[in-house]
Amino acid sequence: MFATLKFAALLLAVVVCWATQDYDYNDAEIDEEPTLGDSPYGSLWPLPQKVQISTVVFKLSGASFHIFDAKASSSGASCRLLQNAYRRYDEYIFTSSRKQGQNKSKKALASDMSELQVWITSADSECDSYPSVTSDESCEFTGMVFYSLCKLYQYFNNNFILHLFIFSQKSINRTDIHDFPRFAHRGLLLDTSRHFLPIKVILANLEAMAWNKFNVFHWHIVDDPSFPYLSRTFPQLSQHGAYHPYTHVYTPSDVKMIIEFARLRGIRVVPEFDTPGHTQSWGKGQKDLLTPCYSGASPSGSFGPVNPMLNTTYDFMSMFFKEVNTVFPDAYVHLGGDEVDFSCWKSNPDIQKFMEQQGFGMDYSKLESFYIQRLLDIVTTTNKGYMIWQEVFDNGVKLKSDTVVHVWMGNKVEEELQKVTEAGFTTILSAPWYLDYISYGQDWQKFYRAEPLSFKGTDAQKKLVIGGEACLWGEYVDATNLTPRLWPRASAVGERLWSDRDVRDLNDAYSRLAKHRCRMVQAGQKVTVCIWCGHQLH
Repeated sequence: MFATLKFAALLLAVVVCWATQDYDYNDAEIDEEPTLGDSPYGSLWPLPQKVQISTVVFKLSGASFHIFDAKASSSGASCRLLQNAYRRYDEYIFTSSRKQGQNKSKKALASDMSELQVWITSADSECDSYPSVTSDESCEFTGMVFYSLCKLYQYFNNNFILHLFIFSQKSINRTDIHDFPRFAHRGLLLDTSRHFLPIKVILANLEAMAWNKFNVFHWHIVDDPSFPYLSRTFPQLSQHGAYHPYTHVYTPSDVKMIIEFARLRGIRVVPEFDTPGHTQSWGKGQKDLLTPCYSGASPSGSFGPVNPMLNTTYDFMSMFFKEVNTVFPDAYVHLGGDEVDFSCWKSNPDIQKFMEQQGFGMDYSKLESFYIQRLLDIVTTTNKGYMIWQEVFDNGVKLKSDTVVHVWMGNKVEEELQKVTEAGFTTILSAPWYLDYISYGQDWQKFYRAEPLSFKGTDAQKKLVIGGEACLWGEYVDATNLTPRLWPRASAVGERLWSDRDVRDLNDAYSRLAKHRCRMVQAGQKVTVCIWCGHQLH
C-alpha cells in the first residue's frame, strides 16, 4: 500500500458540473440527443466529488510556466515518477502554443501564474512502487496556494494539470477541489489475441486511460486465435501459437516497458491467461495440453479445452504461472474460466472414464470445477490473488474469500450481482460496458447511464462492488480502429466509475465530454467524433 503523500503546491484548476437520473440495465435505447450547452464548470472530466469556483481570475503564463520541486520536498531529481510527470504535463499544456511560436516575445506579468512547486513532505515517497487496489487516490486542492493530501500517482494521473493546456493564456477562476474516486477498480480490457496490437497502440491508450482516470489495464493477452506472449519458460507457445513468432509477439522487454509506462501513470497491469477454454493457441506449442476430440470411436483431429485429467497439465500450469508471477508485479492475475464448451470432453472416451472414476456422472461442470480448483491451488502458491469470470462462481467452484468475481453476462445482471455479493465475494462489473458493440449515434449515453449498484442488497453487499471495466474485444478491432472505437465512449465509463452516483445529467455531461474529446484530439489522440472542435479547420 502506498504511504499518504503530503503536497503543498502552486496550481491552477478549472471547472466542472452534475445532476441526477436512474439507470435500467435493459434500457439499451438512446431516448434523445442531448443538448449541447456550456457547463458552469467547463470541461473537467471526470467530475470531481466537490468543486467550488470563485470569481477571482488568474492567467496562466505560457511564456514562463514551469513545474519544479520545492526546496523542502523530500523527493526531487532522483524520483523518476515525478520528473517524468513534470516533463509530460509541461508538454501537454504548452507544446501546441510553443510550436506555433505564441508568446515568444511576451514576458510574464505579475498577475500571471508562472510556476507549480511540488512539495512532498512524507519521509518515504515510494517513487519506485507499483499502484495497487488499496492505493489512496484522494486529493484536496485549496485555492491557488494549497495544501493537499494525495497519493503520488493520483496527483499526476488526475486531470487537474491536464486541463490547463487548453486554457493556456486564458483566464482561469480560482478553484477549490476535494476529490476521490467512487470505485477503486476502474479498468479497461484490451484483447491482443484476436488482433495483435502494436506496442505504440497500447501505450497511446494507456495515456488516454490516465486522462480519463482509469487505473487498471486488464490485458487479455492470449486467447484461441493467437498466443503473442513470449514465455521464457515455454517459448514454443508463441513460436507456434502467435500470428508471427517474431513480429507479432510481446517480448519480456516489451511487457516490462508496458508495465513501467502504466506505472508512471498510476495504472495497474492485470494480465489474463484464460483457461480451460479459449486455449486453442496454447495447444499449438504445448503437446498433450488440450483434449483430443472424437468423432465416434476415432479422434477427429481437432482439440477442445485443456485436458483436466492429466497430471502433466498441472505440472505445466504450475511452471507457467510461476513465470507469470515474476513477470507481472500486480497482486492479481485474471484466470478467465468463461465459455467452456463441454462437447469435446463429452466425445473423449478417456475423459468419460475419468468422469466415472471421479463420481461426476454426466455433469461436466463438475469436471470444469475439478480443473479450476486445482488451478486456483497452483496460483495460490505464487501468492497472487485471482480474478475469474462469473461462470466459475456460477458453477459452484470453491473459491478463496479474496477472489474477485468479474460479472460480464448481459442477462440478469442485477440478480448475479446480488448472488455474488451475498456470497461475500468482491465483484467488478463489465456487463453494461462492452464497447465492441456499436450502434448509430451517441451510444456513450447508455454506458454513462449504467449504475453498478442498482441491484438489491445490503450496504455491506454494495461495498463489495469495487468497480468495473470497459471491455473492447478484438474480433473486429485492430490498430487501425481501436482508439476511435474506444474514445470518447470509454470516457463515459470513466466518469461513471470515478464521480458521485448523482452525477447523471446527460446535457451537462455532453458539454464537458465534447470539450474533453476535443482536448484529446488536440493532444494527438485519434478519437471518434462527438462534435466539431473549435481548433480544427475541417
